[in-house]
Amino acid sequence: MTKSQKLEKLKSLTKETNEELLLTFLDMAGDRIVNKAYPYATKTKPVPLKYHSLQIEIALYLYNKQGAEGETSHNENGISRSYESGSIPDSMLSCVVPFASVISSKKETENEMS
Repeated sequence: MTKSQKLEKLKSLTKETNEELLLTFLDMAGDRIVNKAYPYATKTKPVPLKYHSLQIEIALYLYNKQGAEGETSHNENGISRSYESGSIPDSMLSCVVPFASVISSKKETENEMS
């Protein structure tokens, strides 16, 4: 899914016309997914295809949470709100599987070649 397709889906869910705001939330969501999927990466990586829908879901969550960032509890007129964390809930990122690979040192590689 392209960035513009993600933006259009998010626009249809939010009815928001400020594309810059929505792109910011998509970027924030993408960064969190990539950081969870590649915890030791030193270079920026794109959001894996299988997490594109999750990126939209997280961006929508961030959009809806505007003005209540970090709220841990709120009760008013029978309505109760609380948030799992001050940022993106761990439950939303629980399906992201960290990428792992074997890191070999130069010395180990040389020993294997001998």
